[in-house]
Amino acid sequence: MKKFINAVDTILHESLDGLCEAHADILALDADYKFVRRKHPKQGKACLISGGGSGHEPLHAGFVGFGMLDAACPGQVFTSPTPDQMLAAVEGVESGAGTLFIIKNYEGDVMNFEMAAEMAPGVATVVVNDDVAVEDSLYTTGRRGVAGTLVVEKVVGAAAEEGMPLAQLKALGDRVNRATRSMGVALTSCTVPAAGKPTFAIGDGEMEFGVGIHGEPGRRRDRLKSADAIAEEICAAIVGDLKPAAGARALLFVNGFGGTPAMELYLMHHAARRVMAPHGITIARSLVGSYVTSLDMAGCSITLSLLEDDTARWWDAPVHTPALRWGM
Repeated sequence: MKKFINAVDTILHESLDGLCEAHADILALDADYKFVRRKHPKQGKACLISGGGSGHEPLHAGFVGFGMLDAACPGQVFTSPTPDQMLAAVEGVESGAGTLFIIKNYEGDVMNFEMAAEMAPGVATVVVNDDVAVEDSLYTTGRRGVAGTLVVEKVVGAAAEEGMPLAQLKALGDRVNRATRSMGVALTSCTVPAAGKPTFAIGDGEMEFGVGIHGEPGRRRDRLKSADAIAEEICAAIVGDLKPAAGARALLFVNGFGGTPAMELYLMHHAARRVMAPHGITIARSLVGSYVTSLDMAGCSITLSLLEDDTARWWDAPVHTPALRWGM
C-alpha cells in the first residue's frame, strides 16, 4: 500500500485539519472532530446536515458552505458516523427553523441518523436511494444512495438559503431524489488504509458493473468494454428505470471514483450525452468531476436528474463550498 499517511489511527483527523485550514474562510471544525460546519451560518434558516463514512471526499464535508450544507458529520473510512456526532452538529448549527438530515441509503447511516432524529427536536429526514444497479446489497435494504446525494444537497441547499421552511425542504428533497438515478462501474478496487490491501480482486481485462461506492459488488463482473459500450449500458438502465417523458430536461453528472483522470470522465460525458439523445432527453445542465469517490478506485458513475423550472433554478443558484463554487 502506497499512500500519504502517518498512521491509520490519525488519517481522518489530520485530513479534517487540512481541509479546514485550507478553507478557513468558510469552514470551522468541531473541537472533538464530530462535525464540520459553516464558519458564517445564516441565522433563521432551516439547517441541512449530512454525513457518512470518510473516503468519499469531497462528499460530504466538501459541500459545507453557502448554498449547500450547514454541517457534515464524518465517520471513519467507510464507517457511519455515530448519533452523538449528529446531535452535536444539530446543537452547533440549528438556529430555530429546524434541521433536515440528508442521508445516503446505507443501513448504518440510516440507523444512526434516524436515532439522532428521534432524540433531537425539529428534525426531518430525506433518504437518498438513486442507485439502480441492485435493489439490495451488503450494506443496504433497498437501493444505495450514491452520487445523486450531491444533487439533492445542492438543490435543497439553495432552497434553504432562500428561506424555504423545513417541511417544504423535505418534500423538495424527496422530489429530487425520485427524479434522480445513478449507476457506476469500477475498473480497479480501492484500498482502505486500515486493511492495507485492495477490497476486491479484479483482473486487468475486467470491470465490476454496477459497483457501490464502498467497492461492494454490483450487477456482475464483466470483461472490459469500450467507453461507448459502458455508457450505453449504464444509460439504458437509468432511462429504463426513470422513464422520462419525451423532451424532458435533465442534469447529466459524470462522477469519478477517485482514480480516474478528468480526460476519461469528459470522454464518458460525451458518450453518455450521445446515448441520451435518441431517448428525447435534453441535457440542460452538466457536472463532470470526482465528487463522490471511493478512495483510489478507478471508475465512474453516471447520474441523470430530471429538472423542472424550479429545480433548474436552484441548481444554478450561487454556491460557495470547498468543492462546488459558482455564481458568487
